[in-house]
Amino acid sequence: MPGVRDASGEGHVLDVVVIGGGQAGLAAGYHLRRQNLDFVVLDAQATPGGAWQHAWDSLRLFSPAAFSSLPGRPMPGRPGEGYPDAAHVVAYLSEYEKRYELPVVRPVRVSGVHRDGARLRVESDSGVWTACAVISATGTWWRPFLPAFPGRADFAGRQLHTVGYRGPADFAGQRVVVVGGGNSGAQIAADLAVRDDIALTWATRRPPRYLADDIDGRALFDAATARRRALDAGRTDTGGVASLGDIVAVPPVREARDAGLLTASPLFARMERDGVAWADGSRAEADAVIWCTGFRPALAHLAPLRLRGTRGHIATDGTRAVDEPRLHLLGYGDWTGPASATLIGVGRPAREAAREIAGLVR
Repeated sequence: MPGVRDASGEGHVLDVVVIGGGQAGLAAGYHLRRQNLDFVVLDAQATPGGAWQHAWDSLRLFSPAAFSSLPGRPMPGRPGEGYPDAAHVVAYLSEYEKRYELPVVRPVRVSGVHRDGARLRVESDSGVWTACAVISATGTWWRPFLPAFPGRADFAGRQLHTVGYRGPADFAGQRVVVVGGGNSGAQIAADLAVRDDIALTWATRRPPRYLADDIDGRALFDAATARRRALDAGRTDTGGVASLGDIVAVPPVREARDAGLLTASPLFARMERDGVAWADGSRAEADAVIWCTGFRPALAHLAPLRLRGTRGHIATDGTRAVDEPRLHLLGYGDWTGPASATLIGVGRPAREAAREIAGLVR
């Protein structure tokens, strides 16, 4: 097992430890290899594919395969398939890892990153690694956000977050409330709306804002990049992706919307034992509530470093942590690089992080 130290504390010191073996971790590995750095990728999952292997069955990317690739290796398409599903992404990431012979060790659950003199020490359930630098690429899937909501504890039905949703068959014959006006909420609502045996209520904080039907992930990446460049140059904020809308109209969403099946209600005021209620007194009975309410960065392993930040974001300069120059954060969102939480967007910040680390090591 590369880089594991024995009980005496002696062992190989690496240039870099990458924490996380999903798309961001693999992109980091690709560029670290090109910099001829000695590194290991620690993945908490038992098999390749990152969070994609836990996604719901009908999930679709926002872009065709050609615009959903990691650096160096285009994602292959499938005949007749415009927007790849999660299983296709898992297969692609698995092949990518093998193609570049990336040194992934799994399953390894990292418990903490600590300062250790001139190096950083990574402690886990499988041993200890020391390195000149660390890239944290753990993403957000593992930290789903559930809002505090009046009456939520009183609801007698089933409650789950996006991460627990697999498909409409689990809700046959039920009354389901989907909460959230983003992409996950729209896709899951569309998944349920086409079923005659499911009574759907889709509740959103504000009316759904669909992007133009011809906008996909490539356009979103371009918008995020333009915003970052404008901010870095001191120009007016372009608004980025948020200025375009909240929901990418992938084919299943578009079809359900155009068929009149995706009608959103305002967000209810409270939950009750057998449903939800609005301030005007109207109600909707429910057997299940699906919270499509987003995620937060999974950064508990960095707590020993006591880094400054706001709203769950560690202060960064590019991908580098301001308070710890040996630490880089990759793939958590625009604050770690434009569209860095996407397949197409993570390559550029991964390259910049690898170059900066190479300069530090040498």
